This record gives sequence, C-alpha cells and structure tokens, in this order.
Amino acid sequence: MSAKSYDTVVLGGGPGGYVAAIRSAQLGLKTAVIEKDNLGGICLNWGCIPTKALLKNAEHARIATHEGAEWGIHYDNLRFDFTRVIQRSRDVSARIVKGVEFLMKKNKIDVVRGVGKLKGKGAVEVSADGKVTDTLRYKNLIIATGGRPRQIPGLDFDGDKIISYFEAMVPKKLPKKLAIIGGGAIGCEFAYFYNAFGTEVTLIEQQDRLLPIEDPELTKDLQKSFKRQKITVITGQMADVKKTKTGVTVKAGDKSVTADRVLVAIGIQGNVEDLGLEQAGVKVEKGFIKTDEFDRTSAPNIYAIGDVNGKVLLAHVASHQGVVVAEHIAGKASHSVDYTAVPSCTYCQPQVASLGLSEAACKEKGLDVKIGRYPFRPHGKAVATGENEGFVKLIFGAKYGELLGAHILGHEATEMIAEACAAKSSEATVHSLAETMHAHPTMAEAFHEAALDALGRAIHL
Repeated sequence: MSAKSYDTVVLGGGPGGYVAAIRSAQLGLKTAVIEKDNLGGICLNWGCIPTKALLKNAEHARIATHEGAEWGIHYDNLRFDFTRVIQRSRDVSARIVKGVEFLMKKNKIDVVRGVGKLKGKGAVEVSADGKVTDTLRYKNLIIATGGRPRQIPGLDFDGDKIISYFEAMVPKKLPKKLAIIGGGAIGCEFAYFYNAFGTEVTLIEQQDRLLPIEDPELTKDLQKSFKRQKITVITGQMADVKKTKTGVTVKAGDKSVTADRVLVAIGIQGNVEDLGLEQAGVKVEKGFIKTDEFDRTSAPNIYAIGDVNGKVLLAHVASHQGVVVAEHIAGKASHSVDYTAVPSCTYCQPQVASLGLSEAACKEKGLDVKIGRYPFRPHGKAVATGENEGFVKLIFGAKYGELLGAHILGHEATEMIAEACAAKSSEATVHSLAETMHAHPTMAEAFHEAALDALGRAIHL
C-alpha cells in the first residue's frame, strides 16, 4: 500500500478540524482530514447545532403551555409530538453536516474515513473495522480529536438510567422525572429543555451557584428565573447516585431526589487515547495535549486544537485555533488566539452570554473600573416581545474607558454578545460605544444604555 503525501493532515473533522482544513486549503496547502464518523464532530452532530434545534422547540412549547393567554392564543387538546421534536433536531444536524461535506469537496480536501494513529515520523496510519486501510504522510499534523463527556468516578454511563448528553438528545420517551448533575452550560440547557415539555427537573451543582464561571449577578437572576419555571436547583452540594429498580435516587446534602434517570454533565475530557502520542513525543498533561501559544505540541510539526488541548472547551475557540494554526503552518500567522476575548454562551431561556473579566475578577486584579447596567424590564423591545427578564452589565477601565467585560442575561444575550466581541477587538471605549447609534426598537439598545449608564448618562433609567 503506497502512502499518500500531504502538506497538512488533520486528525478529526469537528469544528476545529474541518475549519483548519479549509483554511489550509485556502492557503494552497494539500490537505486531508481523517474522520471516523460524520464530519462536524460533536458540535454539529451531538452538541451546538442539534441542541439549539431542541431548545427552539422548547421555547415554542413553553409559550404554548404557559403564555398563550397573554398573547391571545387559545386552544383545545394541545399535544406534543415528542418523537417529531427529536427527529427535527436530527434532521437539522444532518443538513448542516452535508454542508460541511460540500465544503470539503469545494476546497479539494481529501476526506479519509477511519481511525488515525501516529506511526513513525511524519506518518498517520488509518484503520477501519480493525484493518489498516491507508497511510498518510504529512509535513504538518493537526490533532483535533475533540473530547467526550466526563464520568463520575465509579458511576459509568449505561445509556439508560445514567446518561450523558448523547442519550439526553435522543430519548425514546419523555421522562417524568430527571435529575441533572452539573450546573454548567450543558446542565442548564437540558434543564430548560426537559422542563419546557413537562418533565420534573432537579438540577444539582457542586459549587455555590449555577454557571460558576459567569458573573454572580447573572447566575443569581438565572436561578430566580429557573425557580419561576419550577426547575428545582440545588447548589453547594455533592451528588451521590444510586440505581434502583425503577430509576435512580440522588442524594445532595440533606435532600434526596428520585428520578427516572440522571444526566451527568460535569465536563469534558480530551480524546487522547490510542493516538500513538507517546511514541511521537507528544506530551499529555491532566488528560489534555499540552500546547504553546500557537497550539504547537512538544513534537515538531504536530499541533493540537480544540477540546483535546484543554485550553477553552468551546467550538468557536476550536475553529479560531484551527485558523491560527493553518496560517502559522503557511507562515502567515502574526498573532495567536486572544483568550481574553472569548465569548461564552449558554442557550437556556433566559440566555447567558459573557466576554472578558467579571466584576469580581477586576477587584482581584485591583483594577479601577466603571460599571454600567441596564435591565430589560423597562426596555421597549423586551416588553413588546414579552422577553423582559435579565439585564446588560458592562465593565470598563476607569482611566481609559476600555471594555474589560460584558455580561448579559436575556432572550437575545447570545446574539448581543457579538457587539462586545467587536468592541473589544477594535479597542472601542465606553465613549465610542455611548456615541454609537443603535436601531430602535432592538434588544441591542440595552447595550447602548449600559454604556451610557457607565458614564452616568443613561436615558431610560
């Protein structure tokens, strides 16, 4: 079997891998992607995209069951076709994956199906069904093998009573009671989804609040919103899970919860096993591949991007790393990823989005700041659309007015955060934001008002 040679071989076709491959091809590098499953990785197949389809269904369900009268909508014999709800998310995923397949062909990228393993200097061996099918030689290798759900030690996933987000996305039927361990983005999103369709949800977080990485002001109000939605939230407690004949029992402190199943959403671990990393001289630390500022590993001409390097476990970070690495390989990269400008988004309702430093982090660093806040409760567009929960909080440096942090809780938070990203990357100040005209009526006007508030000039407060 003759080996095929490439300038760049990408091991893994997720949001980091396929983006790196496209950028490599755009730069004139002969490129191949090795992928054992569908292109798009967890994000397109089991994460970002299909979950957003499910959450949109949940919004419609909640409006129908809780808010119809307010909108003048009345109905008899309302029912949900839960099978169709799940199928729609799978159809959405399949459509987007086909789009990525088209992009591979458009950019003349070879897609090699199978499992890749590093074999000797400059070579990757590809296997399918336990048999070697290809050998690819490379000048540069990008490892983008992603991650998988982290398990609680001693509590293995069984696909029935103890589940990960894989099973949570394609349930055969709607559980009457669901316990969720982990109050991060995945836990909060599935809590909202299942609750909207009538499941009794208990959400348990070991730390003292949901979304521990977010600004406490946001998470405090999110927990209040979840309480109004009748989602039970338990924080500051470890969870002890026991299987029963009919389901599970979860103990959290002095509280005991029975459920049909428990979703474990406590984080992600890198897919570093069986890749031949040790033989290739690629160092692994705490379950992730160690990389430098340009995502180079300890081995020459081998890079690692996305969840497998453990820096920031977000799809858009993986994609950005993929672009930077491809440009670095081609000699075009002038900068590395700016990890102070990474947006974080959680898509439950109300949504949570943030960028940069929290108020607490600014205090820890001894920074002198100006803070502007604007609530959605009196906001015209928010009131008109019935989405007036939450607020915008902006943090600026007191001396120069630079944007240090943006924190948003509200219906369009994950869209609005893009303004903060653009502001930070273009070095906008509180003054330039305050002088920027915003269309009326829009949710984004709240961003403008928060900037004005930081200057003591808010109009609608």
